[in-house]
Amino acid sequence: MPLSAPAADLTVLTAGAYKQVVMAMAPQFEASTGNKIILQNDTAGGIAKRIEGGAGFDVVIMTPDLIAQLVARQKANAASVVNLARVGIGAMVLAGAPKPDISTVERFKQALLNARSVAYIDPAAGGSSGIYLAQLFRQWGIADEIERKAVKVQGGYVGDHLLDNEATLGFQQISEILAVKGVTLIGPLPAEIQNFTVYTAAIGAASKEQAAAQALLHLLASPETARVLQEKGMEAVKP
Repeated sequence: MPLSAPAADLTVLTAGAYKQVVMAMAPQFEASTGNKIILQNDTAGGIAKRIEGGAGFDVVIMTPDLIAQLVARQKANAASVVNLARVGIGAMVLAGAPKPDISTVERFKQALLNARSVAYIDPAAGGSSGIYLAQLFRQWGIADEIERKAVKVQGGYVGDHLLDNEATLGFQQISEILAVKGVTLIGPLPAEIQNFTVYTAAIGAASKEQAAAQALLHLLASPETARVLQEKGMEAVKP
């Protein structure tokens, strides 16, 4: 009988919103394959900087444009690239606090202006939701007004800054809002201004664990993971 392949340690770099999905599927993957996932999490921009600085990885999960840049620089295998999920931006308040009406663009804008303080991912940290919101505020001509009461979060969960009473209204990708106990999702941004972030995965060109990495991507693109995505506030996309 041929010897089975030794267990692999897989270094997985994932952007914020997809972290919860990898964590949910890791026990099943590890139990069925014997491989271990070493999960590292950052904003999409933060991961790109890490890789640029020489960080090694077996699997990376971030936005399609950044994956394309890795492929172009031959740091990721083009044949391995797969779209896994997408998630929209939502608004949150502390659990039990009054929920502002954000059902239309005008009401959403008014809720922003009425809020005592507004928390979102710092665009400079490379988080896609923060970059989009800052652009939206500029388009509406309210950037200066929001800036005066903004709590710009460097990474992690924006909801934590509502729990600390630093802000009264927060924005982040819906999956990351649902991950924080003690805050309430008001709802997604109005459809006309919603912005979806797609999460795409690729295998590192220098990875010595190509087969194990491919097995993980196969699981993450499976119907089982699609059910978990729904629970986490995300949705599957066609590969």
